[in-house]
Amino acid sequence: MSVLDRVNSPKDLKKLNDKELEVLCDDIRELLINTVSKTGGHLASNLGVVELTVAMHKVFNSPVDQIVFDVGHQCYTHKILTGRKDKFETLRTEGGISGFTRPVESEHDIFSSGHSSTSISAAVGLARAKQIKGEKGKVVAVIGDGALTGGLAYEAL
Repeated sequence: MSVLDRVNSPKDLKKLNDKELEVLCDDIRELLINTVSKTGGHLASNLGVVELTVAMHKVFNSPVDQIVFDVGHQCYTHKILTGRKDKFETLRTEGGISGFTRPVESEHDIFSSGHSSTSISAAVGLARAKQIKGEKGKVVAVIGDGALTGGLAYEAL
């Protein structure tokens, strides 16, 4: 049984040691390459955030802690770790899972996004809503250097 076979939710990551996390990242990369080569999608950007996404899901407690991806097409590892691993081969196919975050797909998908520079503003709003409602949890914005050139990101900062 591979390490990836043992991971069905973010909670499962908390049981893994550092070596198992490294193997998990390799397993995820293999799944990404095999799937995207058949279905199409955003391969390079997703290969580049595997460790980042695994680390976030190990440290934070999704869905109580909310993770907002600036450009949703970097969310493939997030989808794999949040219960959609068995459906991943349907990525971007009719009736399959979306290539972007999609709240109707999972409670772990907080915000639908496709355009860059939106994550910080969305995270500020979500954090304020949690504060007003007295809800627990953190809100994390995942934003890249290219998206930091957008005015919306500056407004939120």
